[in-house]
Amino acid sequence: MITLCNAALANLPDDVARPVYDRRALRPGIVHIGLGNFHRAHQAWYLHRLMQQGLAQDWAIIGAGIRPNDEEMRQTLAAQDYLTTLVELDPKGRSVEVVGSMIGYVPVEKGNGPLIVQMAEPGIRIVSMTVTEGGYFVDPVTSGFDASHADIIHDAAHPATPRTAFGAIIAALRLRRERGVGGFSCQSCDNLQGNGAILRQTVLSLARLSDPVLAAWIDANCSFPNSMVDCIVPATGAKERALVQEIGIEDAAPVTHENFRQWVIEDDFCAGRPDWDKVGATFCDDVHGYEVQKIRILNAGHQILANAAEVLGIQTVAESMQHDLIHAMFRKVALEEIAPHVSPVPGMTPAQYVDLVDRRFANPAIVDTIRRVAFDGSSRHPGFVLPTVRDALRSGAPVDGLALVEAAWARMCQGTREDGSRIESNDPHWAQLKSRAIDAQKTPMVWLGMSQIYGNLSDESRFSTPFCRWLTIINKDGIEAAICEYLEGR
Repeated sequence: MITLCNAALANLPDDVARPVYDRRALRPGIVHIGLGNFHRAHQAWYLHRLMQQGLAQDWAIIGAGIRPNDEEMRQTLAAQDYLTTLVELDPKGRSVEVVGSMIGYVPVEKGNGPLIVQMAEPGIRIVSMTVTEGGYFVDPVTSGFDASHADIIHDAAHPATPRTAFGAIIAALRLRRERGVGGFSCQSCDNLQGNGAILRQTVLSLARLSDPVLAAWIDANCSFPNSMVDCIVPATGAKERALVQEIGIEDAAPVTHENFRQWVIEDDFCAGRPDWDKVGATFCDDVHGYEVQKIRILNAGHQILANAAEVLGIQTVAESMQHDLIHAMFRKVALEEIAPHVSPVPGMTPAQYVDLVDRRFANPAIVDTIRRVAFDGSSRHPGFVLPTVRDALRSGAPVDGLALVEAAWARMCQGTREDGSRIESNDPHWAQLKSRAIDAQKTPMVWLGMSQIYGNLSDESRFSTPFCRWLTIINKDGIEAAICEYLEGR
């Protein structure tokens, strides 16, 4: 067994690809905040592939986090010289490579002092992030900035010792302005439509609360490119660590992923960028179409599957695709109720994308848990599912299947499966969701009364009526009975 570290790279098994570049010569150019599995399998991989060509040697990644438990990840990765074993899983076979584009990780401290200092370094030209869809302090109904959150109130009052990543970015940019250093590009890699525009809104809105002059400087000197990211990356557990050990590597934080990646980026970088297009990324003036296709079909597709599967005790996405009723529901909702509101992108129609997602979800080699994709429904349903509901209501298109998806979520939030087993808390607002879901057993409209999620959809009878009907059927006869009625057009 070879313990992963720089000194061991030459001794890795012959079929394991490893860095051919000199990692000691790399210089940092990117700080990435929220360094989870997805980043290491996606953005870090693209950069690693450039480095393998002898390029982008001054764009190495420094990881960062703002939560106390991020310090555990920092220590784990530091012990293996920030290397990651990536295992691509495909029914046809697997491939393994060690990625070395990350060279450091900022110590996680209260007030985020080390992070601020690192981002203020002149060599840092991009600050990127994956902080989850719900991490941008956006009102889910108005899409405006939510200035009422306790962490935002704190950062506005104490800009030198912020709690949030956005407060730390602002503090670092304040130092750069004072030192005569230019701005940097702020790059969101989260599943948000217009993620760069949303990041701009959050940073500028927070900055205006404490320093409007600095906010204007940031607006003039920084850029916020939109992007669409796509790769299915399961969480790492004992099974994934054991898989890497079978290969002959001791890696405390390996990452498995599917054999598909896509990265579409708006070419708006104020301080330069790596040539990611040389390794498969797409630079495009209008990312919107790609964003809509991916968020409305793939990300919403996860929600179509996840809640029904959780209620039935199905553990993985691939297993849910083997369930005839859930699979059929996914295809019917995606093709008939979502795809008509999605425009084609170069080389891909919405129907073709549904077929692509179908194959990807069904990949049995990817052990992507239902619990992972069902997490944070209070952010994911407003972001992924409900925009299509609103489009359909405006155009007079059907919403019965989308109403069923929301009813399945309400049923899941009751906190028990149909076999009586307990569903553990799986949302930052779980207590409120569970209370509403239990009350909705008798009065389904109670669920739609959560205006912070549904806005005025409770007033739309074309949506609320089928929702109430589906939830009543689910509570009385079970989730499979409701899906059967939907598939039969009843």
